Amino acid sequence: MNRRLAAGVALLAVVAGVAPATAAQAAPAQVPATAAEAAQISKSGLPEPDLEGLLQALQNTAAQGAPGALARIGGVDGVQSRTVGVRDTTTGAAMDTRARFRIGSVTKTFSSVVLLQLVDEKKIDLDTSVNHYLPGLLPDDRITVRHLLTHRSGLADYTNAMFEQTVPGFEAVRNKQFSYQDLVTLSLSEPRTTEPGVSYKYSNANFVVVGMLIEKATGRPVAKEYERRIIKPLKLKDTSYVHPRTEIKGLHTRGYLTPDEAGAPLVDSTEQTASWAQSAGAMISNPADLGTFMSALMAGKLLSPRSLDAMLTVTPTDTTNTRFYGLGLRRYDLSCGTSVYGHTGTVQGFYTYAFATRDGKRSLTAMANTSNRGVANTALGGTLEAAFCGKKPVKATARGFSSAQNDSSGPARSAVTSAPAEVDLPERNAR
Repeated sequence: MNRRLAAGVALLAVVAGVAPATAAQAAPAQVPATAAEAAQISKSGLPEPDLEGLLQALQNTAAQGAPGALARIGGVDGVQSRTVGVRDTTTGAAMDTRARFRIGSVTKTFSSVVLLQLVDEKKIDLDTSVNHYLPGLLPDDRITVRHLLTHRSGLADYTNAMFEQTVPGFEAVRNKQFSYQDLVTLSLSEPRTTEPGVSYKYSNANFVVVGMLIEKATGRPVAKEYERRIIKPLKLKDTSYVHPRTEIKGLHTRGYLTPDEAGAPLVDSTEQTASWAQSAGAMISNPADLGTFMSALMAGKLLSPRSLDAMLTVTPTDTTNTRFYGLGLRRYDLSCGTSVYGHTGTVQGFYTYAFATRDGKRSLTAMANTSNRGVANTALGGTLEAAFCGKKPVKATARGFSSAQNDSSGPARSAVTSAPAEVDLPERNAR
């Protein structure tokens, strides 16, 4: 996670922050225009996934430098998955959807759920100053708990400086153990990015403080709270928070960090403490567990209706008005009119997408075992369109008929017809 990733990585998102947009304002799902299209609608109410497009997106990801990639679609229509490449470049073991991997910032959604459960229990209030719960921690009493969850606190992201040089930065912290206070101190040593509540500025420091709030309110480590509030109730057998241990136990995918220098060999970054991330990005999971988690969250199984509504109240993160952020949760509006909710994740060696529909009836987990390679992350984002929008209909043109199927180049590529020819809009990069 560094400045070089900012153009194409999930962790360092682009600034927007204009008018509020709530979940209720999401575009309606695509309506079939013909009997043939209606026949392709699944039990979830969505078009059948475009499995050819899904595979093509994974192949595109591998072509952009990832050793392997996978996608798993789950929900009321059953489970469908595709893989390409390898999960271990040394042994040549094929990519496997059962294998565990580091999920990076998808951890933020787990942290948000735990904190919002504490809100439901009246142990924390979203609009109360963080310093009320953690006296003297932050330099501004105006920074509230809500500001942390929405990335509107103005706390600088210490990872920008930490990983300005990708591989040396990683090696310097690979086995290091930070305290929460260490990471907050690193953030406060840099200028604040915005006044509290004014605009969206993605920062891992926000969710470090969320971890501190969880531990202060419960008197227990965040690992215990993830386990008793989410992992055990949902029977997530392959999900864990092992910080500061470095290993990924059992069947797992190895992660490969792309150096800044063109042509340099990939660096195996699998083993690390992830102490630089902690409650902002140190969890481990697998595709089935992430699908279960996101579907359960959207179906209202983890939070009260009030807290879930708060989580889904989103604001734009860029000028395209297709990507939004709520309380530790992203919303992407896809080209077919479907909105999906979840989070992206980047940690050294892994890119992750974990999203579900608002009703939780369909989920997608996609992963590539590389990072610091924005073009691979963008290609992986093509799995969203394939999973939730299905095949594009055949459109009439001045020359006859033209297929407008997803080209898998990004999560929200769309097409408009401008007589006499069909014109494609530029791709929208996934972050």
